[in-house]
Amino acid sequence: MANQFKTGMLLIMMTGLFLVLGYLLAGQTGMFIALIFAGAMNVFSYWYSDKVVLKMYRAQPLERSQAPGLFDTVARLARQAGLPMPKIYLIPESAPNAFATGRNPEHAVVAVTQGLMNMMNQDELEGVLAHELGHVKNRDILISTIVATLAGAIMWIASIARFSAFFGGRDDDEGGLGIIGVLVVSMVAPIAAMIVQMAVSRSREYLADATAASITGNPRGLASALSKLGGFSRSHAQVDASPATAHMFIVNPLTGKQMMNLFSTHPPIEERVARLVGSQPQGRNFSGNFRQEDNNTHSSGTTMEDRSRSFWDNMS
Repeated sequence: MANQFKTGMLLIMMTGLFLVLGYLLAGQTGMFIALIFAGAMNVFSYWYSDKVVLKMYRAQPLERSQAPGLFDTVARLARQAGLPMPKIYLIPESAPNAFATGRNPEHAVVAVTQGLMNMMNQDELEGVLAHELGHVKNRDILISTIVATLAGAIMWIASIARFSAFFGGRDDDEGGLGIIGVLVVSMVAPIAAMIVQMAVSRSREYLADATAASITGNPRGLASALSKLGGFSRSHAQVDASPATAHMFIVNPLTGKQMMNLFSTHPPIEERVARLVGSQPQGRNFSGNFRQEDNNTHSSGTTMEDRSRSFWDNMS
């Protein structure tokens, strides 16, 4: 129920932003057109945004005969999480990453890159897959996928605003706010989209990490995977991702290409690793290893999950 409320609030916020954009670009007529467009986008986002994201990254569905080990691992983790078996897609990218999408657990998809399959050992792969199933279990995937689609639409409209401003925009007496308003919108709209992505993603990553630890009973597998992913992102090219969908991946696919820490859709990897293994953050010197601590990982994961869930719920 809480996540349904958050989804509704996001749709209302985005609809309101569309109305404002429409008014600034074309006055009352533009606001009416934007209302129709926003309604269509909301319906489209709910039913089809997952398909758009998968197509964007050229993800291909996998059959069990193509990757029996992967299928067996996902099936076992899904049973342990009390979830139906999701569809599995492969992204033809050498950079290691993964995301989950879909409107509910019954229509969930887990997508992994070829690079992830090549890099991870079994424990690490299980950690990553359990993290994505954590997003499914926590009902994050609908929110994340809708935000991805709507954020992309906002950025597209911002581009139209800049194009309109280049040719003079609308006159103030026609109902719009003129060229100054159009220019302001073209700058503010992408920032608003990033803020929504941040609000959705950062605390939910901590929660999905904790849920993954609970599913596998082995938080160090995911911690090791995150360390490898962090080390790779600092020295290699990442997935050629759109900023609108960056928040969906297990680690930020824009790292190393855009220095936008202030607007990062993901919490620092060293902090995520530290929470999983119950230690203090060790800085950004990732090498694929992490500090071992003799803590009770199960109780630590439970505390982390409660803290992350409380933080997100307080944002509603």
